[in-house]
Amino acid sequence: MIPVRASVPVNDPDPVRRLAADLGQGPFALVLIFAAPQADPSGILHRAGSLFPQAEIAGCTTAGELCEDGYAEGRIVAVAFPAAGFAVETVLIDPLDEVDSRVVVSQLQTARQNLHRRAEDFPNELGILLVDGVSGHEESLIASLAGGLGPVPVIGGSAGDGRRFKQTQIFARGAAHDRSAVLCLLRARAPLQTFSLDSTRPSRTQMVVTAADPQSRAVLRINDEPAALEYARLLSVPVESLGSVVFATRPVLVRAGGRHHVRSIRGVGPDNALIFFGAVAEGMVLTLSEESSIAAHLDTALAQMRAEREPGMMLAFDCIFRRIDAESRQLVSEVSRILREHRVAGFSTYGEQFGSMHVNQTFTGVAFYGPDDGR
Repeated sequence: MIPVRASVPVNDPDPVRRLAADLGQGPFALVLIFAAPQADPSGILHRAGSLFPQAEIAGCTTAGELCEDGYAEGRIVAVAFPAAGFAVETVLIDPLDEVDSRVVVSQLQTARQNLHRRAEDFPNELGILLVDGVSGHEESLIASLAGGLGPVPVIGGSAGDGRRFKQTQIFARGAAHDRSAVLCLLRARAPLQTFSLDSTRPSRTQMVVTAADPQSRAVLRINDEPAALEYARLLSVPVESLGSVVFATRPVLVRAGGRHHVRSIRGVGPDNALIFFGAVAEGMVLTLSEESSIAAHLDTALAQMRAEREPGMMLAFDCIFRRIDAESRQLVSEVSRILREHRVAGFSTYGEQFGSMHVNQTFTGVAFYGPDDGR
């Protein structure tokens, strides 16, 4: 038993009814809804509550959608988890600015205990975490959740707002919330496998953060020079050219856990500061990335996963800078082909969650396998 997916244009006259028809009869334990920012969340959630009365409804706004067409924009994507194969408990964290770790851990422990009692014969656990993408609280939230999650694998994404980077929304408990997060705890009958793919490679060029404002995720100086000026100098490009395409194609990396991870740059701030999508700190060593092809890497990595076992579908959270990278290299059609072939559904994010880490510029998600795949 695997999840089912569907998508409709955001301007469809009755989008949720069309989604319900395409998803099938159900009943469903959970329906995730990923909606383009021009959608009407209140109307969508009200309608979903009536058309999926037995299901938990959760989701968020997006920076682009992943559906049966591959990359898409201006759509509403639904991923439904049949009750015959899944059980779910959702935990709403609202507001993110005032998270009490003790309260959150208690909520998680209660949710996991309830889930175990209801679905003890479903052996596979998973957490899907959706977070306000402009809150700047992903790292602190994940740290707060760790004590209550135990060995549960977690994947997720930071909600998007197209490419405006101003306001994102989380869907839970029948309403849209600002500066919040929702954690969907699942138990599944059939096997699943989480993954996080990153096509970037480190170069030999390194730099040191010599001044930073961690609260605003701002790097003020690199190598004791204004951060944007030094980054541009190391790239041999004019500082005026710094923007989403440069940030997407030549990101900087940090080393943690024995490997390099992208730390995506959101934009240039006052006094030539660089504003990031992840945590920054004085003394941090940043490594400039080499240029690489996300299409070739994604094709190879997903083909390897398919060679071992054939997933029924994949739920994925794909950084918006990967999409911008693909656009700048005219690879959108190729990436879309790969997403279609591997039956991917999800959305473009402002960051991804994988295990105990908030990561950037990755393709992160979970593959769901049918019960007869030999595992």
